Amino acid sequence: MADVQPLRALHYDPAVAGALQDVVAPPYDVIDASQRAELIARSPFNVVGVDLPQGEPDRYAAARELFQSWQRQGALVRDGEPALWAHTQDYSGPDGQRRTRRGFFCRVRIEGYGPGRVRPHERTHPGPKEDRLRLTRATRANISPIFSLFSDPANAAWAALEPFTAQTPWGEVSDADQTVHRLWRACDAQAIAAVQAATRDAELLIADGHHRYETMQAYAEEVGGDGEHRYILMCLVALEDPGLTVFPTHRLVNRLDEKRRAALAQALQRDFQIAEVPIDDAAPAPGGGLLQLGYITSQDERAYRLTLKDQAIADAALSGHSDAYRHLDTGVLETLLLKGALGLSDDDISHFNGLFYARDTAEAIAKVRSGEYDAAFLMRPTPVSQVRDVAAEGENMPPKSTYFFPKLLTGLLFNPLS
Repeated sequence: MADVQPLRALHYDPAVAGALQDVVAPPYDVIDASQRAELIARSPFNVVGVDLPQGEPDRYAAARELFQSWQRQGALVRDGEPALWAHTQDYSGPDGQRRTRRGFFCRVRIEGYGPGRVRPHERTHPGPKEDRLRLTRATRANISPIFSLFSDPANAAWAALEPFTAQTPWGEVSDADQTVHRLWRACDAQAIAAVQAATRDAELLIADGHHRYETMQAYAEEVGGDGEHRYILMCLVALEDPGLTVFPTHRLVNRLDEKRRAALAQALQRDFQIAEVPIDDAAPAPGGGLLQLGYITSQDERAYRLTLKDQAIADAALSGHSDAYRHLDTGVLETLLLKGALGLSDDDISHFNGLFYARDTAEAIAKVRSGEYDAAFLMRPTPVSQVRDVAAEGENMPPKSTYFFPKLLTGLLFNPLS
């Protein structure tokens, strides 16, 4: 059972910190050095200074001092009463369609993974978890939220919060993707109780933020006892929300020597029907049925549509997995081609050794055409229902199986842990 609670949020005070637009940032793991410098130039209070800290000899100590100094200056203030925060994102996805995704910020009691509680859906890597744990120890706060899904077919949670969205937003920000993020604070006890009733029996599925969730599990156990450190900042979105979409993440490979190229060609001929297509039509259309992939190789810059010859091939290769996983495009690709033909290990896949991920078809094609990568496998999006079905079986998808767009911003709200 999900323990969803309002939070006494720590947040920016625009009277001291300036416009919210200048102090928020994208998630830390998509920010490079030049973008970090650009964000810091916008405002000395930009959250990237804490979320992606720099400083010698201990950048985490530098993050702690900066975060505390903002609170001393009044740039960050804490609410006197707990609230839920209604949140909307108006966006155009990679497919060009305009949508609105609706959710709410809250704090959720940390639970171990399992049925009826919290489910992951992708494998994680050890490196990011250690980094986030050290930052959490230093700041004693959730700097960025976890994005999770829950089932609410009656739309009861949003119905309780929607009346607040008729008011002027507490905050509004447009990001680099032209997504408009809006926040409304809801302190009303009846609304909070209605949201808690709607989520009480919900199983939460982590859409984005697995590393941070597992970091907070470790931190909570490290601190011990009960208290605010047992809760984590989340944005919850209903699985049934019409604005919830998943887009594909494409796979690029390099280091294809003659032996690997031959093994790949043999596997493709054995397991797939192969049809040449115009390169602009290489990405497969969304849909179910047998696995379909776009395939582009740097050797001839030609594109092909790969269709699995028979589901029995995937069933045999993934015999130790659930039926839901055996129909998962990224799982079948990983087993038959990345691991099977190319011999990549779990460690290679986790650390991007010979493998790269592209969220844009044009980027994938350009990297193959330039010779930076030897081949690209263009993916279909993973349906939300399939994400839920695989997680319900207690299995984790390969990394980057889903691309939930848009991302949540960092810096809208913070959750103090002490």
